[in-house]
Amino acid sequence: MPGPTAGAAGPAGDTPTDPHTAPAAEAAEPGSGDPAATGLATVVVLGGLAALGPLTTDLYLPGLPAIADDLAAQPAAVQLTLTFSMFGVAAGQLLFGPLSDRFGRRPPLLAGMVLFTLASVLCALAPSLPVLIAGRFVQGVAGSAGLVIGRAVARDRFKGVAMLRFLASITLISGLAPILAPIVGAQLLRVTSWRGTFGALTALGLLLTLGAFGALRETLPAGARDRGGIGATLQTMGRLLRDLPFLGLALTSSFAYGALFGYISGSSTVLQHVFRVSPQTYSLLFGLNSVAIVVMTQLNGRVLARRFTSRALVLGGLGAAVAAGAALVLGTRLWDLGLIGFCLPLFVLMGSLGVLLPNTAAEALSLVEPQTAGTAAALLGTGNFLAGAVVAPLSSLGGQPSAVLLAAVVLVCGLLATATYLALCRPAQMRTAEA
Repeated sequence: MPGPTAGAAGPAGDTPTDPHTAPAAEAAEPGSGDPAATGLATVVVLGGLAALGPLTTDLYLPGLPAIADDLAAQPAAVQLTLTFSMFGVAAGQLLFGPLSDRFGRRPPLLAGMVLFTLASVLCALAPSLPVLIAGRFVQGVAGSAGLVIGRAVARDRFKGVAMLRFLASITLISGLAPILAPIVGAQLLRVTSWRGTFGALTALGLLLTLGAFGALRETLPAGARDRGGIGATLQTMGRLLRDLPFLGLALTSSFAYGALFGYISGSSTVLQHVFRVSPQTYSLLFGLNSVAIVVMTQLNGRVLARRFTSRALVLGGLGAAVAAGAALVLGTRLWDLGLIGFCLPLFVLMGSLGVLLPNTAAEALSLVEPQTAGTAAALLGTGNFLAGAVVAPLSSLGGQPSAVLLAAVVLVCGLLATATYLALCRPAQMRTAEA
């Protein structure tokens, strides 16, 4: 099975266009697909599948205290339902990505969605905390199918700016999940128990299963599939991880996700316990920051990618993320800038991630052939969620919420992402795989 190529020759020996050193609009070669021609149902279903991760996480969070009371468990033990869900998402991508390279995109996706629906039923009926934790792990594994296969579908159908526009369309839908999920979850608890939130996830899983069955066509032809077994898959993973540009982009994305999860895990306690904002104010601030990443993702895919190289956009996103981290550290450690001095850098951070994350993903996927896109997307996603699982507890080291620790986590992750990209993703090493 061929690995990433050193370059792709154009017709009659023409020099290929490189999306890493030319504006993304020029990289979209004829025949690479037009996202505008993609059916609305396809975009909605893929966006919904990508939104399963944050929905599965955020929808049930308001019910954590009720779960502890109902199942006679300690709050710290109930937190394991979140931890194991994140590990499930990380592990599941390593399963469904390679499966989609071997059997096509549709069969593993549909299997994952059926399994997600059944796991949601198990969570809703869980008689004990260990059963709920097991159900959450399976839920994470199964829900990862939509996340990883959606990226592979984007690589199958599009290149350059077309890929970024397609990912932007999906993100427009999936980006609403972290904004709406806590609100919807809190409202569900007014009319039902915590089990009802998993009932809602069951209904959503069934709806997306039917939508995927009806709206999504196969995008990986039988002749382009990877026919190797587990050994060949492991060889592909090893080859990708030894490929310095791909590894650099994967690590850059993972460190950026570390900053994101550091914010997500620490902002609630810091804002409510340190800055004394109400739960309603926290929800508003969280929603505004979510809007920042959605808006910048759309601006990146529809405007910026046509005017700037992908490398320039990644460097700009990294610079903004580091600046946001530095401002957070200065505003919490040296100066007392209050709530605005804490929230404004976070808004900048989320906006920078709206540019940084889609461009690193698009660059990494453009380095591989379509028959290995699922495996490549799996490695990207697994790294992201493992980084999130590791970084998430750091902002609460010592048992107390700390704005300084959260700021330090954001800054260190931003610096590591920048150093990794500069060291491993040099322009001379970047290239594009054959379509």
